Amino acid sequence: MNTSMIESKFLSHPDNLGVVAVGFSGGQGKQGVDAAPSALIESGLLKQLREELNYKLHGDDTVHSYADLTPATDEPYRNMKNPKRVSAVTQKLCEQVYTQAREGRMVLTLGGDHSIAIGTVAGTAKAVRERLGREIAVIWVDAHADINTPESSDSGNIHGMPVSFLTGLAKEDNPEYFGWLKEDHMLNLKKLVYIGLRDVDPGEKKILRENGIKAFSMFDIDRHGIGRVMEMALAHIGSDTPIHLSFDVDALDPMWAPSTGTPVRGGLTLREGDYICECVHETGSLVAVDLVEVNPSLSAETGTGAHETVRAGCSLVRCALGESLL
Repeated sequence: MNTSMIESKFLSHPDNLGVVAVGFSGGQGKQGVDAAPSALIESGLLKQLREELNYKLHGDDTVHSYADLTPATDEPYRNMKNPKRVSAVTQKLCEQVYTQAREGRMVLTLGGDHSIAIGTVAGTAKAVRERLGREIAVIWVDAHADINTPESSDSGNIHGMPVSFLTGLAKEDNPEYFGWLKEDHMLNLKKLVYIGLRDVDPGEKKILRENGIKAFSMFDIDRHGIGRVMEMALAHIGSDTPIHLSFDVDALDPMWAPSTGTPVRGGLTLREGDYICECVHETGSLVAVDLVEVNPSLSAETGTGAHETVRAGCSLVRCALGESLL
């Protein structure tokens, strides 16, 4: 039996955990983030979840690279880099997450860059709609909003676009370029909450304001404290909505997580990150967790950066899945 004292509202098998390890870096330009799942697993994360938090794990320790889904040619399309590859991988990942989530178990996805959330959130949304007849909410913890449309993006990197595709702000009919996303995969903008933003593109600010999206920047956290921010975030979602937590490790200040592709100073402390995860777990509404953008190859000169970032990532996951201080 799971050691958590929190009763799950939406999982029929709360002591079961579906694990999907995604070694994928195609949503951005820096190599190494594909090695994150292996680093997290080798550090003992899955063993800790099994032996200390008493989860029964489904899936295996295999890290999926999806090499067989790499197209022969993959030219930019609508300003997107690697569009066919990212679309194919996220479609496959959607199926993997859906297969786990439809069984009524928690799903943990270890990435990989944040483009993978197109697949993870879509898979969760579809399974929850089928199983419970409900929409999901997404808590997106990140330094970045990742809500650029292909046309508003300066870089063309799809890891900065997943939320726009998941909410229908970016539309595409061609199945090779995310046209596979259907209504049952989608996220309601009113059920989206950001926490930790501090590096938001001008086009993204416009999107957030025009759509009235609930977003808590580091300014809000400095003003109110992380406790009050979490109260407001969870009140916005409501107590009757399953939650998918998508946590980009760059939400943490580089002091705590230096080995990530787009670090931004002035972020969350590790304790604040853990607190976010603890609060979401305490709701009893959590149904899925992503941990993304750990990049072990981007170590600090001391050589400890990768180790510290992996440790931080493991801590976030354990807290989201029920580890408590007492």
